Amino acid sequence: MTAPLVEVHGISRTYRMRSGLFGRPASVHAVDGLSFAIAKGETLGIVGESGSGKSTTGRMVLGLEPPDQGSVRFGGAPIAAPGSAAWRAQRARMQMIFQDPLGALDRRPAVAEQIREPLDIHDIGTQPEREARVRELLHAVDLNDSHGRRYPGALSGGQRQRIVLARALATRPDFLVCDEPVSALDVSIQAQVVNLLVDLQARLGLTMLFISHDLRVVRQISTKVAVMYLGRIVEHGNADDLFARPQHPYTQALVSASPAPGRRSSGRIVLTGDPPNPAARPSGCAFHPRCSRATARCANEVPALTALDQQRQVACHLVTGPQSQTQDAA
Repeated sequence: MTAPLVEVHGISRTYRMRSGLFGRPASVHAVDGLSFAIAKGETLGIVGESGSGKSTTGRMVLGLEPPDQGSVRFGGAPIAAPGSAAWRAQRARMQMIFQDPLGALDRRPAVAEQIREPLDIHDIGTQPEREARVRELLHAVDLNDSHGRRYPGALSGGQRQRIVLARALATRPDFLVCDEPVSALDVSIQAQVVNLLVDLQARLGLTMLFISHDLRVVRQISTKVAVMYLGRIVEHGNADDLFARPQHPYTQALVSASPAPGRRSSGRIVLTGDPPNPAARPSGCAFHPRCSRATARCANEVPALTALDQQRQVACHLVTGPQSQTQDAA
């Protein structure tokens, strides 16, 4: 087997927060001991409710935020210190697509200038070569040269997200982090952008980390899926297998709430209550207050992410499988 393009080992990120002017500071464990790997050409989908730590994970993988603990390796090398020459070289190979395309673009320059900007920053090619690359990128995302002369405010939401994607592809990156890239778009436009991402991945051999709360989108685009709850991975495995046979009670609830062709909606599992406050994480399994099957062990002992077989890891005391040592999700 070839070495993974992205390797994440035990990363954690904690924020200190204060409630009100005189409130006591509290620690919020946004990400707590995550480990996974992404092979070249794969897409790992990360799903979970708001506040589960998905976006923080994406920023740490790109080196935009340093982990308090653990490490990230890209192409076999550690993520370099931000601002260094090595970090800039790595960033040319690692790009991000944001949730809000209008917020990710400058409203004043024409979009062709913004697509060319990464080429200018990394000093890639001559001026004519950069102009040709901009035209190539516009056509790659199903736009034409006239769109390059427009300003972001004159484009639709789907067109703006295509411009963001074109800019991310300018330096020919190996790895894309997509943070809720279609959640701000209409459903019909979502499908177009997702289909475009799938097509570009196949043509360019891209590796992706795809962050979303929408299981329908994740099901369509992902090779593997990691389900997060309060900063931890509770289930990880092959996408088709995970959606067909979810093991963790939280994953089962998410999958039951996601529409699927040919499946009745009568079996939906409705979770009671809201996700706990990250600053007051429940003892034991963080999901146990919302789990109808929880036992005393669930309330007192944190379950380890354990391999059930070669394709699946689950962190749940209620799921039985072959006895094995805890493994990094890979």
